[in-house]
Amino acid sequence: MKKILKKRGKKAGLSPGSLVHIGEATGKAAAIEVVEYDQAKLVSLRIDSKETQLAIRKVPSVTWINVSGISDIALMQRLGESFSLHPLVLEDIVNTDQRPKVEDNGSYIFLVLKFISPTSSAVATEQISILFGENWLISFQEGLDGDPFAVIRERLKNEQGRLRSSGADYLAYALMDVIVDNYFLVLEEIADRIEDLEEELMGTPTPQTLAGIYRLKRELLLLHRSVWPLREVVSSLIRRDSPLVGEFSVTYLRDLYDHTIQVVETTETLRDMLSGMLDIYLSTVSNRMNGIMKVLTIIATIFMPLTFIAGLYGMNFKHMPELELEWGYPAVLIFMLLIVIGMCIFIRRKRWL
Repeated sequence: MKKILKKRGKKAGLSPGSLVHIGEATGKAAAIEVVEYDQAKLVSLRIDSKETQLAIRKVPSVTWINVSGISDIALMQRLGESFSLHPLVLEDIVNTDQRPKVEDNGSYIFLVLKFISPTSSAVATEQISILFGENWLISFQEGLDGDPFAVIRERLKNEQGRLRSSGADYLAYALMDVIVDNYFLVLEEIADRIEDLEEELMGTPTPQTLAGIYRLKRELLLLHRSVWPLREVVSSLIRRDSPLVGEFSVTYLRDLYDHTIQVVETTETLRDMLSGMLDIYLSTVSNRMNGIMKVLTIIATIFMPLTFIAGLYGMNFKHMPELELEWGYPAVLIFMLLIVIGMCIFIRRKRWL
């Protein structure tokens, strides 16, 4: 996050629509794949990003163009000219610090989503931008490791599948559904890590336990920021404000909206659990400290009369009759031992220890 905020300073003073890449995958060569399909055929090919000549063709089949890698500004400008994309749309695509949103530009709909994947120690986020029109769809990925849409490519190979007989709006739904379904995988990973932290809390929590709680809270905050605006994105598509979204796809978008609500509710539940675990950790540490202070106070209380007696007979007065007694030293030791025993019995009966 700090790196992205630092890179946003490059846009200071520039006019709106200026293309400046803001993200992690900088300098990575773009990979372009074009998939053209209908119920009868499926054609897939890769295009050299340096010689990109693409245009929307007036054909009944659906054309899906997937661009992986958005740091090449020259390539993004050529794509913008080929598909008549607004400069502000291109600016949002190359700026990966966008929040999920939907924009209706008349001839096409622009979507911004966040793909979150679980890792061994944290979660990784990637911005996915989608534009779709009557019979075409363009998806932009940052170019990070992994391909979230590999499952869609496999489903397209099925001639009897729903994707092959549907339009670009249903393809957009399918891509969104993959992203939302992956949120459940992330939540399962976080839930497992929360269970491990709970076991540590029930045992002997350490400062590493506290660090783990705060790390999970940050990850859930990231997930919340990605999912909460997504509800409005799906809701806007369901309202069918644009003729590009058909009634057939709306039925599935309603199901996607339900899944989004489930993710939001699960995220809120896990955040509440972490807040409760944080309170438990602080209470445990406080109780442990109180127990230590209690033991130290009891020890100090037992030694107070012994210190008084030792200090009394340690005074350097000339006339102290007890010092001349032959049995004085053992008598004082026995008296001090009896004081210790008596105080221990008293403390035990009071149940202070």
